[in-house]
Amino acid sequence: MAFTRTYDGDEPVRINKWLGQTGVCSRREAEGLIGQGLVRIDGEVVTDPGRKIEPGQTLILSDAAEAELASGVTIVLHKPVGYVSGQPEPGKIPAVRLLTGANRMGAGQVPAKDASLPPIGRLDEDSRGLLLLSTDGVVAKAVIGPQSELDKEYLVTVRGPITERKLSLLRHGLELDDRQLKPARVTVVQGQTMRFILTEGRNRQIRRMCDLVELRVTDLHRVRIGPLALGDLPEGKWRMLTADERSALISGSGAAQ
Repeated sequence: MAFTRTYDGDEPVRINKWLGQTGVCSRREAEGLIGQGLVRIDGEVVTDPGRKIEPGQTLILSDAAEAELASGVTIVLHKPVGYVSGQPEPGKIPAVRLLTGANRMGAGQVPAKDASLPPIGRLDEDSRGLLLLSTDGVVAKAVIGPQSELDKEYLVTVRGPITERKLSLLRHGLELDDRQLKPARVTVVQGQTMRFILTEGRNRQIRRMCDLVELRVTDLHRVRIGPLALGDLPEGKWRMLTADERSALISGSGAAQ
């Protein structure tokens, strides 16, 4: 089944920019796919590289586009606080700056300084933990595609009293942007630290959920994406995703080819 995603933003955005932000591919790769006629919006083949997608419209990448993107690489990074996942605004530091030989764990070629490695999924500047950077469109579909069944696990430290009522609301009972959130698994690990396991990834979701029950997040650490755990990878370090891990992500997402 071809990669399909509906744009849920508030304003029209250029297709190449949106695909880059969501981690499906880089902007340059998106322009190449458009030039080959491999991208459709609501069933219409896109021919203009400057075309914008409107809220509610659905983008489809052809099977040929997916095959082309699958030839890429995927990097597993333990992102520290203070780095942004994707294209930075002025004054911000992109996470790709950490992809140096000194920070590498294990084998693998260090990406070129001008290499485009989009993030697969969000991890905010003030959050830390497991981040995937990839040019592999199949991995991107497995992790953030609309049919993905992969959950994500976070350790979250908060300030404020944690009550059973608040835990019940966090698990199922909150809305963001006038939409009901999917059920979440939320448990207390120890003291002020909770474990969140989510099956969706709305913008700054955990922080906003906690705000709604009057808890302030002081630390947010993503430790797992589906079958892929952060493990003992030190903060600020990176390694290559293995072939077995790639296969596990794809099969675990329900997106096995």
